[in-house]
Amino acid sequence: MAFPAPDAPRRELYPEIEPFAHGMMPTEGEHQIYYEECGNPQGTPVLVVHGGPGGAVNPGMRRYFDPAKYRIVLFDQRGCGNSTPNASLDENTTWRLIEDMERLRERLGIDRWVVFGGSWGSTLSMAYAIKHPDRVGALILRGIFLLTRHELRWFYQEGASNIFPDAWERFVEPIPEAERGDLMAAYYKRLTGDDRAERERCAVAWSSWEGETVSVEGPDARPDKFAEPDFAVAFARIENWYFTNNGFFPEEGWLLNNLDKIRHIPCWIAQGRFDVVTPLSSCWALHRAWPEAKLEIVKDAGHASSEPGIIDSLVRGTDWAATL
Repeated sequence: MAFPAPDAPRRELYPEIEPFAHGMMPTEGEHQIYYEECGNPQGTPVLVVHGGPGGAVNPGMRRYFDPAKYRIVLFDQRGCGNSTPNASLDENTTWRLIEDMERLRERLGIDRWVVFGGSWGSTLSMAYAIKHPDRVGALILRGIFLLTRHELRWFYQEGASNIFPDAWERFVEPIPEAERGDLMAAYYKRLTGDDRAERERCAVAWSSWEGETVSVEGPDARPDKFAEPDFAVAFARIENWYFTNNGFFPEEGWLLNNLDKIRHIPCWIAQGRFDVVTPLSSCWALHRAWPEAKLEIVKDAGHASSEPGIIDSLVRGTDWAATL
């Protein structure tokens, strides 16, 4: 494991920047993918892979990188953010997203790039690297999520509920008690149903549960967007869709089972000790299977990429990757 010196000041985000280019990329079907580029057009290319699924990018994600050294590429995955059609589940799978990432790389004329992803973004980043190892110069990951049934049960059935019982009450409230034995299925029925009011209500409840648990500060630190229907509907529908389908992976443990394909790729991992959304146990399993990767366990952080210790680790990680 790599750790900063005990007395070293924590790094902060780089200054705010605006894109120097943006556009919509067509796919083989109805989906149009929004992307943008920031920083130095001649810099080291880095692809930012957002979480969720369905989370979308935001301007703060541009700030983990030295804009003088990096050509920063961000994109909204299918069905969310500025990509269209919004909240669509059609042809929306892990493998389609990986195709989109490759299509975007080719469109931008990039040979290899650093891939940066947190939470679901760590899942998709590793899956992309396994499929296209020659196109990845380094991985920078946060909040490791292996998308196993154990992780899904922990967060959506029993586990995290014991740490955030107040937020859990709000999460289960829209679901009748008779259906609470399988909350993911109960939410799926409502998030894909025809009742728009119920769909929005359940989307906000699903989204808010995650928003209220991302920080060590608890529910009061929930980002406002998680309770906004426009964000929540795409976020909840797409996230539930992927999780109900086990991430579309062919087998349980697919990421760990294919690590040998990416073991040679330099990798930096930042993980909050008190991450409830993607618990440290998953990151530790990855660390045991991939000891060559650099791991920093942030002692006073939860899941959110905005927590000071996570920012510090990720910024040092991107500075490290720029020297490779």
